[in-house]
Amino acid sequence: MIIVEGHVRLPNAEAIKDLLPAATAQIAASKTEGACLDYTYAIDVLDPCLVRVLEKWDSWEGLEAHFRKPHMTPWREALASVKFEERSLRAHDVGETRDV
Repeated sequence: MIIVEGHVRLPNAEAIKDLLPAATAQIAASKTEGACLDYTYAIDVLDPCLVRVLEKWDSWEGLEAHFRKPHMTPWREALASVKFEERSLRAHDVGETRDV
């Protein structure tokens, strides 16, 4: 399993209102991809300018195909329109998962 985790820092807490329609569409479209196991964005409880990202993919190939999907274009444009301040995403190849 491939896990993508990270965050996007918005310029202010109000920016999420401008991103919400595009974020909703992005999540819905991504979840229909066959390789997508889960796809979520969440506002950090202690920092409303921080959007946490968590994605789960069945393979590197599935994740790479995701980047080429047509629904990525409006999402990238929406992020650029709010002039996000920081973006940090990392992908991890997970060999074992355990309940904790």
